[in-house]
Amino acid sequence: MITLQQIDKAFQTPEGEPLKAISSASLQIEEGDIYGIIGFSGAGKSTLLRTINLLERPDSGKVIVDGQDMLALSEKELRQARMSIGMIFQHFNLLNNRTVYENVSFPLEIAGVAKADRKARIEECLRIVGLEDKANAYPAKLSGGQKQRVAIARALANRPKVLLCDEPTSSVDPSTTGSILAFLKEINERLGITIVIVTHEMNVIKSICNKVAVMEHGIVVEKFEMNDTKFVPKSNIAQFLFNNEIILDKREAAYV
Repeated sequence: MITLQQIDKAFQTPEGEPLKAISSASLQIEEGDIYGIIGFSGAGKSTLLRTINLLERPDSGKVIVDGQDMLALSEKELRQARMSIGMIFQHFNLLNNRTVYENVSFPLEIAGVAKADRKARIEECLRIVGLEDKANAYPAKLSGGQKQRVAIARALANRPKVLLCDEPTSSVDPSTTGSILAFLKEINERLGITIVIVTHEMNVIKSICNKVAVMEHGIVVEKFEMNDTKFVPKSNIAQFLFNNEIILDKREAAYV
């Protein structure tokens, strides 16, 4: 479904020296996966995610999505390919001057979908995320969790095959995280959408992901499957994240 081969990406710094954000990163994501990319801030995970739909164009390497070589597409072909790749962001990226209904409508308008067809699809997407009653509300009147659910509905509008999630729970309170993850898992199971999720939270990974890549300093240092009971983390970051989660679990247990 998604193949990243030997991806390299560098950014120019004010000092003139290039900063290597990603070094020789390769991933194989199968259709139907919920694939997690985990790492601390600055690890390069969001940059790698954004190479999938070429929001960040890699300096070298290959990006194959649903059989298409993304780097070989013309601008017109790339716009068409991106319609099958939805994306949700850490800070929602909603249009504040548009209602919930109008936010979900936006990608359909860009795609040239007829108004009558847009209405049915918007209502369907709002039902999926349980926000039919908020259709006429503006983002300023919504909670963080509701804003992220609108962002999910908007990402689903064009019936994508792939959903890219960049830290989707980082801007919502902990009590809302579970509901956002539940929506993503339901979307994967009910609609068959392949999900790639970037996070620094191990609880997010363990809640919904079936496969994981660990990134550190722009390098994919480790990959594993969540159902691999024999997996022993080798990288420092994976060891820290696993051990840290155990500490949190014990702390929470004390209050039960």
